[in-house]
Amino acid sequence: QVQVVESGGGSVQPGGSLRLSCAASGSIFSLNAMGWHRQAPGKQRGLRELVATIISGSNTDYTDYADSVKGRFTISRDHAKNTVYLQMNSLKPEDTGVYYCNAEARPFASSPLDVYWGQGTQVTVSS
Repeated sequence: QVQVVESGGGSVQPGGSLRLSCAASGSIFSLNAMGWHRQAPGKQRGLRELVATIISGSNTDYTDYADSVKGRFTISRDHAKNTVYLQMNSLKPEDTGVYYCNAEARPFASSPLDVYWGQGTQVTVSS
């Protein structure tokens, strides 16, 4: 099956930067969209905010961002490594939360498209 593993979380002061990485591995026939969601502290389990997503097109990748992070966060992808990155700049306390990566993939040619999630990585923005 497909495994998704995040890394790069940590603690930073307001205005600082962090770069998250997410690697998809295992049996992967095709990998479509990848994205980042976050769950803020105290939010009900399962209520995750879509932060950024990147979708593979025929010749380019398409990106989309939550309004709250536009101009501060950048999502990018290394297709050769099945890895997606989230560069987070000008971090604010309200960016604090657990960041989850997901990958929309087919393990085999005959498999249906499914979404696979990582375990999450903690990001804390505090002075």
